[in-house]
Amino acid sequence: MRPKKSARDLPPRMLMRVRPTKGGKDWVGYYYNARTEDGKRKEIPLGRDLNEAKRKWAELECVAAPVDTSLMSHVFDRYIRHILPGKARSTQKDNMDSIKQLRSVFDTAPIDAITPQMIAMYRDTRSAKIRANRELALLSHIFNTAREWGYTSRENPCRGVRKNKEEPRDFYASKKIWDAVYSLACDELKDAMDLAYLTGQRPGDVLKMKVADIQDGALLVKQGKTKKFLRIVLEQDGIRSELGKVLDRILSRPHRINKSNIITTMQDQPLNKWTLRLRFERARSAAAENARFAGDEDMASTIMQFQFRDIRPKAASEILDLQDASKLLGHSDKQITETVYRRIGESVKPTR
Repeated sequence: MRPKKSARDLPPRMLMRVRPTKGGKDWVGYYYNARTEDGKRKEIPLGRDLNEAKRKWAELECVAAPVDTSLMSHVFDRYIRHILPGKARSTQKDNMDSIKQLRSVFDTAPIDAITPQMIAMYRDTRSAKIRANRELALLSHIFNTAREWGYTSRENPCRGVRKNKEEPRDFYASKKIWDAVYSLACDELKDAMDLAYLTGQRPGDVLKMKVADIQDGALLVKQGKTKKFLRIVLEQDGIRSELGKVLDRILSRPHRINKSNIITTMQDQPLNKWTLRLRFERARSAAAENARFAGDEDMASTIMQFQFRDIRPKAASEILDLQDASKLLGHSDKQITETVYRRIGESVKPTR
């Protein structure tokens, strides 16, 4: 039997015919490539529904019927096999947790039977409201991918379904809070805090900074999330910037042998996210304990709310020019910088 020139994803001897119609849409039908008793070729119609056509094909081939690809379980399985491996490891884990929740509701549902009303019911019945938003975003991507694969031609049912209201984090680490934690930090934590503040980058990108990234008077950054490249200058008009001074301080330490990573421990090992978290929590707890000892319970409570990820918004908040802050953070839209990362109000003049 000659190999197929088209529709190679169909079973052997199953054909797909596509014909244009007057309305501008293609007519698609499926056929079984059979032979009559005298050996002449004969096409047996299998219908226009792919899953029903495969069942009829299985009967003619005397084999077990294939999996019903109209069910969401098949779509989820293929998404896990082909799309998930291309994402970051942390995203894969997060997506798998979301898919587990989605499968408990939609796994046995035919893809064409899912409606926006069902999506809204899922949103309303989920107890974790913010988590539900992430799950619906993933489900929307799965539907769009399924459309590309040809499992459905219907519009994405997630489209137009509103999300649960989210309040962006508004914690701002004031100078008093910063100094309380910074003063009790070890050298590598101070290095991480300084670089995170002066570059405005995410914690993961700060920890990945290399000595080799310092080139031609600038620190080169490739953001892990957006893959965007930034060139943060270390000198302006011949004057060394604070970032340049911090890098000079770090690289001039006598115990440094590691020529690869910028931020290292006292043992000259690269600082990883787990070690960073441990160092930060230790300094924060010590600062809160000092505040309690001084009788300032409110200050202690505020210090304990401080997280390392709040340093990036602190940087965005303390750069006066919104456009400069947006560029440093690597945002393509200044609105994101303003609504999510700027956590102090605009400086204005009083009436008099």
